[in-house]
Amino acid sequence: QVQLVESGGGLVQPGGSLRLSCAASGFTLDYYAIGWFRQAPGKEREGVSCISSSDGSTYYADSTKGRFTISRDNAKNTVYLQMNGLKPEDTAVYYCNVQTNWGQGTQVTVSS
Repeated sequence: QVQLVESGGGLVQPGGSLRLSCAASGFTLDYYAIGWFRQAPGKEREGVSCISSSDGSTYYADSTKGRFTISRDNAKNTVYLQMNGLKPEDTAVYYCNVQTNWGQGTQVTVSS
């Protein structure tokens, strides 16, 4: 059974950091590009970052460039999203995605 499980969300003050994890089971992440998306209340789901399967090249949304870093650990079948310099507008549920598979999401709240 293919499953993606996100973790690492929480409440953090502006300027703080969090590291999200996306653990995969039922398939091997090595062969797939993986994306992180987020959805804030009342807004559409938007792409945050993704990492390729081949050469590890990465993409970041303009709003996250320089603050977020995506990485993958194929040995652990896990993808990470390191988020630094968090802003209130980063508040959302964060999801990881591989092809048509989505995790359940993890809530990130940035507030003082």
